[in-house]
Amino acid sequence: MSVRILIVDDHPLVLEGLKSLLADAEGVRVVGTATNAIEAIAFLKNNEVDIAFLDINLPDISGIDLCKKVKDQFPEVKTLALSTFNERAYVSRMIQNGASGYLIKSSGKEDILEAIAQVQAGGYFMNVQFDQVTPTAAPKTVPFLTRREKEVLVLIAEGLTNPQIAEQLFISVTTVNSHRQNLLIKFEVSNTASLIKLAAGLGLI
Repeated sequence: MSVRILIVDDHPLVLEGLKSLLADAEGVRVVGTATNAIEAIAFLKNNEVDIAFLDINLPDISGIDLCKKVKDQFPEVKTLALSTFNERAYVSRMIQNGASGYLIKSSGKEDILEAIAQVQAGGYFMNVQFDQVTPTAAPKTVPFLTRREKEVLVLIAEGLTNPQIAEQLFISVTTVNSHRQNLLIKFEVSNTASLIKLAAGLGLI
C-alpha cells in the first residue's frame, strides 16, 4: 500500500513542486495539501494520512506548534519538517514536539524519498549538518527521549560502536545513526563526548 502524504505549506510553488516530484514515485501518494494549520487539522480529521510534511513558517501558527497539535490529536500520523531554516533551535524544537525528521526545502528527490521510507519504517531522517547550524547553549532541562533513544544513549556511553549497537538492539546501522544524530540535536551538542558528559550531568547515564 502506498504511503499517504499530506503537504502543509503556504507557498503554492512548494506545494505544486512537491506534488510533481512525488507524482511518479513508487509507493508514495500525495492525498492532500493544506496552506495553513486549520486546513491541515481539518484534513487530518477526515482523511487517513501516514506522513505530514509541515512547513515551519505558516500564516496562522508555526509549524512547530502544529507539529505538537498533530502528535497530540493524531498520534498515528508521522511528521516531517520541511523548511528553509537550518538553525539548531528550529530543528531541536521540531524534534521535541514529535517530528520524525527535518528536511531543508532545497532537498533533492532522493533525500525526500529516503526520508519518507525511513520515517514510515519508524526511523528518523535529517539532512541538516551540524556545521551548518548555529550553536546554542546546552539545555538546562532534560530533553524528552523515546525509549529507543534512551537505550541508544546508554550503549553509546558504554563505548559501543554503531554496528555493535545495531546488533544488540536488532536495528539497522542507519537507524542507529539517525538516533545518534537525534540525540545530538535534542541535547544541543555537536559531538559524542559532549553528549555523554551532558547526559551524565543530567543523571541519564
